[in-house]
Amino acid sequence: MNWASGRQRWIFFISLISFVGFIIMAALVKFQLLAPLDLAIITSIQNLEHPFITDIAIGLSFIGSIGPVTVLCLIVIAVLYWVLRRRTEILLLIVVVFGSSILNLLLKFIFQRVRPDIHRLVEITGYSFPSGHSMGAFSFYSVLAYLLWRHIDSRTGRGVLIAFAIIMILSIGLSRIYLGVHYPSDILGGYLASCAWVSFMVRYYERRMGKRAFPDA
Repeated sequence: MNWASGRQRWIFFISLISFVGFIIMAALVKFQLLAPLDLAIITSIQNLEHPFITDIAIGLSFIGSIGPVTVLCLIVIAVLYWVLRRRTEILLLIVVVFGSSILNLLLKFIFQRVRPDIHRLVEITGYSFPSGHSMGAFSFYSVLAYLLWRHIDSRTGRGVLIAFAIIMILSIGLSRIYLGVHYPSDILGGYLASCAWVSFMVRYYERRMGKRAFPDA
């Protein structure tokens, strides 16, 4: 087994596990088996309520919304096109991020879960499961880390990149729970759905591009 095929098998495994995890999570949500745990986590997080934390949560929530994500995508596209000269990666970015948004809308229409109404710090409409912010954050920051990883030579730089991606993904998800607009299971469901989607698209991209996916490998 060569390096590329071994890598793709691992990516497929991650995609499969995430997909199965999402199916299990969706079933638990459908039959309301996570309601006590959801409530306990929401209560614990909202017990930390403070004006300063609220401002941070609102800011993170804004960063994870469609407008700022679109702007960030345009910035990354510009870097990939003019600076790194990796134009084939632009299509992967677009498909992953905006495909995730479409997938989220479809899943919300299927499950039609009502948002929590316990202690909302902001008002918002629409269905709850899975979280669009968590799916968007996971899709954008994970594919960003994937695309920029190969262009960073130092171990420290790569570590900072991964840490930044993880912090942003988790922070945006937690902000939605803190603000009272999502159940924790919405966030985890969004992460699982997005992980399955991103892994699937990355594997397809690598199989399609072959050695061109890693010209420096």
